[in-house]
Amino acid sequence: MLSREDNELVCRIGPRTPMGEVFRRYWVPACLSSQLPKKDSDPLRLRLLGESLVAFRDSNGVVGLLDELCPHRRASLALGRVEDCGIRCLYHGWKFGVDGRVQDTPNYEGPKFKDRVKARSYPVHEAAGIVWAYMGPPEKTPPPPRYAFMDVPDTHRVAFRINVKCNYLQLAEGGFDSSHVGILHSNMARPGWMAKEFTPNPDVLNPAALAVDDNAPDLELEPTDFGFYYSAVRIAGKDASGTEQMNVRVVPFIMPSTRIIPSPATGFTVFETPMDDESTSTYIVVSADVPIERSKIRTILGLDDPRLYSDTDCNWHQTWDSNMGQNRSGMKENWSGLGGVQQEDAAMSLSMGPIVDRTEEHLVPADLAVVSLRRILISAAKAVAAAGDPVGANTDLSNVRAVDRTVSADTSWRELCPGHWVRSGAARGEKAGEPA
Repeated sequence: MLSREDNELVCRIGPRTPMGEVFRRYWVPACLSSQLPKKDSDPLRLRLLGESLVAFRDSNGVVGLLDELCPHRRASLALGRVEDCGIRCLYHGWKFGVDGRVQDTPNYEGPKFKDRVKARSYPVHEAAGIVWAYMGPPEKTPPPPRYAFMDVPDTHRVAFRINVKCNYLQLAEGGFDSSHVGILHSNMARPGWMAKEFTPNPDVLNPAALAVDDNAPDLELEPTDFGFYYSAVRIAGKDASGTEQMNVRVVPFIMPSTRIIPSPATGFTVFETPMDDESTSTYIVVSADVPIERSKIRTILGLDDPRLYSDTDCNWHQTWDSNMGQNRSGMKENWSGLGGVQQEDAAMSLSMGPIVDRTEEHLVPADLAVVSLRRILISAAKAVAAAGDPVGANTDLSNVRAVDRTVSADTSWRELCPGHWVRSGAARGEKAGEPA
């Protein structure tokens, strides 16, 4: 459990909050590139870290990210005209470039006025189908983000944005809970659950497909320079030669709210980016060494249900009005009554309410990574509040990958990971015990 004070600390992400200041020290996804599809396309109104912003692509194809409200009389620039390398407020015609500089003020011709006024703007970096934003102190700006999925061809990568009405942390915690995979995702993780016989799911693209029927894996964690690696080890029996085998699933936690979920053939990099305290944009980037069909990933995630999701606005529509879209009459064949990984995960987080009260929890050893996630975030908030730096803001992540492999039981899972260790040699890891 968390104290009420610590729960508030890690959940509140608006301007000048401790956790908000942590998030502002990293490049975070602001929108998909596809939401600004062409030069001078319609502006995009968005919420990010508790702020109301407008994004636009100018006549040169450059993306700008500004405060939504015009600095003149505070009308919304999201209603404005995108033209001639800027965005123009409809109210009085004031026009701003991607850097926030005033380009035109038709109702006032003061020669020096345009040099004194500026719309609040944030640096952006566009890569791998995502527009990234940095909202922290200029002198602390880290290098542009570097993830492994940025190095594959566009045909080998797909990206989704899903706007969910709950706090970022309960979504992030769901991603660091390996014991739920074989339970909540039973239809995909262990398709023989109805007959009480384990049948491996042959779909190598599905991140919920378990190699072993084991809902209580051995857990271990190792700190890194970007956050930590979290390992779930499941006993896999003997191979043809009689050698004991184990299945290892290693999930990296990358500060401040990113994880990489493995499947045998892909990596699902998931960013839980706070829109505000009670809304989150989940970005899912799926990449592989081979071309990926977007429609296939949509089906795996359950994004192909038009009642719940549309690429047009990216909003997630699971609510209690429709019982979260659950089909209870089909639950004899479908464990959850829901269709797809995202449907199941989002329903659990949404069912907790906008911000869950963690003072009422009763944690068990399977919650090792959840506890560690909270600890590292609280530590980061306190470090930044004391004028320090959070973990991983300047780390090149291009070689960080998740692991899903069946190997000899005497293999160290650390040998399967590309390093970034904090402790020399990563000789010992934190093991699951009774959480505090």
